Amino acid sequence: MIKAAKGVWILGIIWLAGAICDRLWFALDHGVPAWDPADYLNGSILYWQALQSPQWFNSDWWRNLWLLSPKIPPLTYILTVPFFNLFGVSLDAATLVMQVFSAMLLVGVYGLGIILFDASVALWAAGLCLLMPGLYFYRLDFLLDFPLTAIVTFSFCLLTLWFFSEEKLLVFGRSANTQRRKGGLIIRQSWIRAIAFGVSFGLALMVKQTALFFLFLPMLWAGIYSVIRRRRLQVIQLLVSAGIAAIIIWPWSRTNWLLMLTSGKRATIDSALIEGDPPLNSIDAWTYYAKVLPYFLSWPLLLVPIVGFLMGWIYWRGRKKNENTLHQSGEKGNLKLIDSKWFWLAVFLIGGYLLSSLNINKDDRYTLPLYPVFSLILAAGLLSWRGRWQRLIRWGTIAIATLLMLFNIFPLGGGVIANILSPEMEHHPYLGKPWPNAEVIAEIVHTSPYLRSTLGVLPSTLQLNQHNFSFYGGQVKRQVIGRQVGVKQQNVEQDARSLDWFITKTGNQGSVPEAQKSIVKRIEEGSDFGLIKRWPLPDESTLSLYHRLEPTLEVKPFSAPRNRVQLDNIIIPEKVPAGQPIPVTYTWTGSWNQLKSGILILTWQHKNSAAKWLHDHGVGMGALSSNFLKTDQLNQPFEVIERTAMLAPATLPPGEYSLEATYLNRDSGETYPINHNSITITLDANAKAAPAPELDLVTQLREATRNLAQGVKGLEPVFKLTERINQYDATNDYVKQTEMALSYRLKEEKNIDLAYGVAISRVLQQDVKGAIAAFKEVIQLAPNNPYHYAYLAFVYLYDWQPAQAEKALDTAFKLNPNIPELKTLNGVAALMQLNLIQAWHDLKYNR
Repeated sequence: MIKAAKGVWILGIIWLAGAICDRLWFALDHGVPAWDPADYLNGSILYWQALQSPQWFNSDWWRNLWLLSPKIPPLTYILTVPFFNLFGVSLDAATLVMQVFSAMLLVGVYGLGIILFDASVALWAAGLCLLMPGLYFYRLDFLLDFPLTAIVTFSFCLLTLWFFSEEKLLVFGRSANTQRRKGGLIIRQSWIRAIAFGVSFGLALMVKQTALFFLFLPMLWAGIYSVIRRRRLQVIQLLVSAGIAAIIIWPWSRTNWLLMLTSGKRATIDSALIEGDPPLNSIDAWTYYAKVLPYFLSWPLLLVPIVGFLMGWIYWRGRKKNENTLHQSGEKGNLKLIDSKWFWLAVFLIGGYLLSSLNINKDDRYTLPLYPVFSLILAAGLLSWRGRWQRLIRWGTIAIATLLMLFNIFPLGGGVIANILSPEMEHHPYLGKPWPNAEVIAEIVHTSPYLRSTLGVLPSTLQLNQHNFSFYGGQVKRQVIGRQVGVKQQNVEQDARSLDWFITKTGNQGSVPEAQKSIVKRIEEGSDFGLIKRWPLPDESTLSLYHRLEPTLEVKPFSAPRNRVQLDNIIIPEKVPAGQPIPVTYTWTGSWNQLKSGILILTWQHKNSAAKWLHDHGVGMGALSSNFLKTDQLNQPFEVIERTAMLAPATLPPGEYSLEATYLNRDSGETYPINHNSITITLDANAKAAPAPELDLVTQLREATRNLAQGVKGLEPVFKLTERINQYDATNDYVKQTEMALSYRLKEEKNIDLAYGVAISRVLQQDVKGAIAAFKEVIQLAPNNPYHYAYLAFVYLYDWQPAQAEKALDTAFKLNPNIPELKTLNGVAALMQLNLIQAWHDLKYNR
């Protein structure tokens, strides 16, 4: 029998062996991350940037921190940050966090083995976790599944430690006075274990919400068992554990709950339909993960333990009858520990399997958290072998599993054997010619060193996709961000006109829609783009980088000193018709700090009336980047050229309009008039429209918000627009520019259109307090529109203020009780206040 202390040292050796294999694999691999790993790496980069200057006591900073990952809990991202700080932003540095999770997994499995079995079973189970193909396969990818597996296993270990300590508590609770002191000690320990489990469970949910699939039924069974046994203290402890977990997940989930729900539908139902996953009313839906079992375990690790169980079954049954339990033997109905451990493991394994199968979206890796716990059963099966060959069989199985692991993760040959005994689990490092993703980013940065660029990524393959180009752009402080555009035929022309950089490739295009052919042709054959460079690819195709011949933005150092931003030049047509985009080229000069922080308040004012149109936007459309500037260059002068378009509404009267320009500093709030020569343009209905580029994003958003008075009919175009233009500005800075410019104007002029723009821009930034204040101002300007109260109620509901939402809805009902959306909002408000009858009545109304 192995002593527990010695077992810890052996456990450390097991972890070290796995870590050495992992680091050797990453040292050999020079491939690029695929879609999902690259996406998660980008999330880690966002948190790495945010945590460079933390503001621990600023609630707005915390809210913005949670908003960085609105769909996926960010604990894995946050834990990756120290490795980026120590070793730089790279795939190798990020994957070091997997060694932390590997240690957590091994400790969890070892702890479960000690609690339920003994040190021998615990160590064998830990060793099997190192050799399971499913575990080492996903340990070598930067995905959330292995971290989830590790922390679920660790949490289940703590839950098991707490649950089975209650058996001891029952004994001491009924013992003599001399043992009551021991009972008190166990009660204190039980509280510590319950709290520890609550913390671990909360952190598991902060890795991925599906942790609930695996821990819910064990928690439910523990609660039911405690209620049946009338153990009030244990019920209270379990509720406290759940409460602690809720407190941990609450700040993130409260901030992102709405997007989490809507994206959850896309990630489950929509994805399942697209991928053709089996429906829940089919046998395949419930046997899907069972079919994966031999691949994730390998045939030796599956069959040998099963045979061992069969051979040792009689021995185990005899041993069960003779072992002492911690219960009093004569007590009727008490659950014995030696019996309960198998039921306990079954609750976890079967419950996790069924709840995972209930998820309509299937993927092989979604049941990965079951395998470490299953390793305990496999270890017990291996140790159940009896006879003279038992040691040879056990260690022979381990030797074969070790060889299979080496064959699967390293190119050592042995592929024939691995395909038979461990099929479908080969995961060799990429040793071929390097892919040019980083070189593409370097070329863009070299061409536009002072700009943050969005790269239109037209192919979507394992090696060339928007996520991994964003990752390599993230290595230069996110100066280049990739986006997949050209996915909808109706948006192809707008996509092509809205970005300055595109990549195309020959040969296999990957998972792309039919519209992709149109935009590839548009970029490669269009007269407005030029080829910058080509790269031969390892798959014998060619990658091409295109840049707009007349870029939307140009930034370069300027020779003359500038204390303030000024307009040095403007190019516009003399006469244009109203209602059509008007081409305009601005040339701004000023110190770098002034330019980068600048919001341009531009008004084209009619000379003889109050008629006007606006062209507010950030200097350089908010895309100026300081990444490659030294400190002494921040006050030096630069020139920014903007080639864009503005829009004079069709309702404006004809005549001459002149430019009035004001500078607004987005950081300090400083304002001053911008010096420029007298500039005029004439609106003439008979003039011919001049060819113009796409409207800037601020103008597009502002124009889209004009019809909010129409309710849903006016709101839908806003979200349809932002779904598209968010691709062009990956940081969504245009929304902030819109808010700041219109807020500045709203102080000077109480105008409902301006108020709409401010409110929507704050909603898009998920600035709840700001949005509530903005919609209150909308109501002050137009108090008789019921939709305005509905908007306010919606934001209150988003902020979990259902009582305030009901007050706003009461007014809306008085103005127009026949709007269906009001009933829906009222039903949600009632539901959030647990007024189930009212909620059912209102929500049923709109079914």
